[in-house]
Amino acid sequence: MKALLQILLFLFISAHVLAQDGQAADSLYMRKNYDKVEYRIPMRDGAKLFTVVYLPKDKSAKHAFLINRTCYNASEYADYKTYGHPSKYLVQDGYIIVFQDVRGRYMSDGVFNNMTPNIPGNNPKNIKDIDESSDTYDTIEWLLKNVKGNNGKAGIYGISYPGFYSAASLPDAHPALKAVSPQAPVSDFFFDDFHHQGAYLESYTPAFPVFGYQKDSLTKENWFDEPLMRMYNLRPKDAYNFYMQLGPLKNITAKYHHDNFFWKQIIDHPNYDEFWQTRNIIPHLENVTPAVMTVGGWFDAEDLYGPLNIYKAIEKTTPKAYNTIVMGPWAHGAWAREEGKSTHNHIYFGDSISTFYQRNIERKFFSHFLKDGENPKLPEAYMYDTGKKEWKTFDIWPPKNPLVKLYLGDNEKLSVNTPLNDKAVFEYVSDPAKPVPYTSQTEGLTFTPRNFMSDDQRNASRRPDVLTFDTDVLTEDTTLSGEILAKLDVAMTGTDADFVVKLIDVYPNDEPNYDGNPKNIVMAGYQQLVRSEVFRGRFRNSYEKPEPLVPNQITRVNVPLQDILHTFKKGHRIMVQIHSTWFPYIDRNPQKYVDNIYKANEEDFIKSTIKIYGSSVIEIGKR
Repeated sequence: MKALLQILLFLFISAHVLAQDGQAADSLYMRKNYDKVEYRIPMRDGAKLFTVVYLPKDKSAKHAFLINRTCYNASEYADYKTYGHPSKYLVQDGYIIVFQDVRGRYMSDGVFNNMTPNIPGNNPKNIKDIDESSDTYDTIEWLLKNVKGNNGKAGIYGISYPGFYSAASLPDAHPALKAVSPQAPVSDFFFDDFHHQGAYLESYTPAFPVFGYQKDSLTKENWFDEPLMRMYNLRPKDAYNFYMQLGPLKNITAKYHHDNFFWKQIIDHPNYDEFWQTRNIIPHLENVTPAVMTVGGWFDAEDLYGPLNIYKAIEKTTPKAYNTIVMGPWAHGAWAREEGKSTHNHIYFGDSISTFYQRNIERKFFSHFLKDGENPKLPEAYMYDTGKKEWKTFDIWPPKNPLVKLYLGDNEKLSVNTPLNDKAVFEYVSDPAKPVPYTSQTEGLTFTPRNFMSDDQRNASRRPDVLTFDTDVLTEDTTLSGEILAKLDVAMTGTDADFVVKLIDVYPNDEPNYDGNPKNIVMAGYQQLVRSEVFRGRFRNSYEKPEPLVPNQITRVNVPLQDILHTFKKGHRIMVQIHSTWFPYIDRNPQKYVDNIYKANEEDFIKSTIKIYGSSVIEIGKR
């Protein structure tokens, strides 16, 4: 069972995104060049946080601290391996490498709080107002005074939840904190990870044991193994069938998560109330003093909202801050490993892309701000064009390009910047009993799906409950960059509905397969998902105060998608799909308005005839 648990956690915990290849050599390097010390660092309220510190054996120079704060077990890093956190290049540069269990996790004191709310001020003499910023501040203060051979500077980095802890260090930051790199950072659990714009990610259901049980003692082992296995002992091979048979979300409460405090918080707060608002780190990113490099992946199914919006928030509140963003052709945390051929799903993007980032971007960023190294003169935005498959640089993001508008037309036509028939009506029947699968592949139970972010959409385009529109074959390259907002004019027979909007790159019918392409994948006519998002109609006017829709009344529903940089090549086509189920990535909307979908009954789920009007438009650019 322990081996299975380790595999399951490997799939979810970003602290282990690096493959094992090369770890033996890295471990030998660290043993030869570093000494390890373990501390329990006192916080201002008396709680002690377990911390693993690697000290360079080279004493000829003073070294900066490079800190990773994690809820995923700092003890895992006590074996002279970093699992790509930090990269081998940063290890070779001789930082004092620090791993710390955050409050309430593993060997640290205290009670764990998901997305600990920030408390402005960070007065070291105030022992009551404790948050991640204060814990980071106290950690740095203690390290500076108690670890010899430091140069008085500290940096912090982390992927996923550790990315949140990195971002949470920015408000009221310690003066010695000079460089911060939130990577795939969670910023707001109502918009990333467990929800997308308030819609629950049912695919995350197995993840709750990791975050929803408090330990009863200091431990280097998982204390949540038994509830974690409640679902995985079933070993379902088909997650779609598993969740359909499970039924409404209330059955998850009854069968699996009845004693899970995080699940209870989610089902008791279905709307964006104070509980969620206080856990949003973005409003607190003001007067930022450290240099910031935010990193993300265009194909990150977990945390795409976080990096884009953290970067934009700092640009808005602190325009003079050193603030740069890097977005590559990666899934969640994939920049921390190098597999030679850089692929997502089975789409090939080039060779050694992660190595380029680690060596030429990340390494130089930290060297400049922590070691007084040469200024790398990084651009404002280092962004990868996922269509042309090349890096591009920008002095502002989103770029100030004119809005590109996509219009829906009769006969499944899509036009670029040319209005079509705004009186047209497109109709489908959405049935929660037969939801649209989110992937073309059959998948078993998983913590977080990833490959679907560039999956083939032909299976969806053939369904009668999916509206599909595409352009004529493009006669020239067409680059779409910036923010996306789908302005949908809708009507329905029900009183609530989800709206899934997808932007798709349709390959030519003579497109050859890649070398090593899976035999079941045909690239000729491939409909590659480029960007997608879901929006719950009840939140069209307010995430905090949802409202039912009026049956058969035309209503504007704005669906914001995350940013894009993708060139649709000459010979390709641009496609848009619209539908109302996306299962089991997203839970099923009953389509009859209920106050709390987590407590809906089976009889609440109804078919709904949904109309999308030709007056709808999808806008791409800087808003």
